[in-house]
Amino acid sequence: MRSSNPVFSRDGSFSRDTGYAGFNTAQQPYGAPAPGANPYANNPYAAQQPHGGALTDDQLVELYQAPSAGPLDTGRMTMDDVVARTALTLLTLVSVGAVAWFTVPVGNFGLAIGASLVAMVLGLVINFKRSVSPPLILLYAGLEGVALGVISKAFETVWDGIVIQAVLGTLTVFAAMLVSYRSGWIRVTGRYARIGTAIGLGFTFLAMINFAAWTAGADLGLSSGPIGLLFGLAGVALGAFFLTLDFAEIEAGIRGGAPQKESWRAAFGLTVSLIWIYVYLLRVIAILRGDD
Repeated sequence: MRSSNPVFSRDGSFSRDTGYAGFNTAQQPYGAPAPGANPYANNPYAAQQPHGGALTDDQLVELYQAPSAGPLDTGRMTMDDVVARTALTLLTLVSVGAVAWFTVPVGNFGLAIGASLVAMVLGLVINFKRSVSPPLILLYAGLEGVALGVISKAFETVWDGIVIQAVLGTLTVFAAMLVSYRSGWIRVTGRYARIGTAIGLGFTFLAMINFAAWTAGADLGLSSGPIGLLFGLAGVALGAFFLTLDFAEIEAGIRGGAPQKESWRAAFGLTVSLIWIYVYLLRVIAILRGDD
């Protein structure tokens, strides 16, 4: 599963070459397992069965003596795996962010920018790396923690209480999108994913131009005023869209029997989306609060 954030270029499938629950099959809903992708289809006895379809006495004895396949024996990704890995990734982010908050002087944006750029490169490596690497994912979370800790402290210095407002807003967006997705109010189709991702790529490109202009001392008007507010709200909406793609891919991965280690990719995708929403909520709240 690739990250839903267009910065990391999603293709919408768990482990590109494993065949688990992609959405590249014609006329399949986004995230639906492809025809014939049943993880239990590789029956070791299928090729040995006689024409009548019955197992031999030896095969029946072997099946009877084999240990039962419980949740811990299957090696398949479960929702508990995703929750546990996501919690660990977010805990790493918050812990490192807290250290940065208390140790880095206010306004040290050079450190925040450097950590963000390294994290972006590392995110690309994680996304395109064939095998899942939990240490790299935790390192990414740590780097983002440094950046967010520095940025959050700077915002909190100017707007007291803004960080808790942004955190609560992020949790609210997450809960709202999860309920909407699970209730069927949002249906993630291939068309929905393609259009939303195209918009996200364009938005990301514009945000990068705005950031480059800001570092050069220029102002494109996207960081303040009505236009800045609309830009920030659009960023939050795109983050919510990314979450729906994450939910769909996680559900498809579990249905398709993705390996347990793929839960780390799911945790990475959710973390990227949540960071995206938090950052844009900081901007929106700051604009709304103005100089108070």
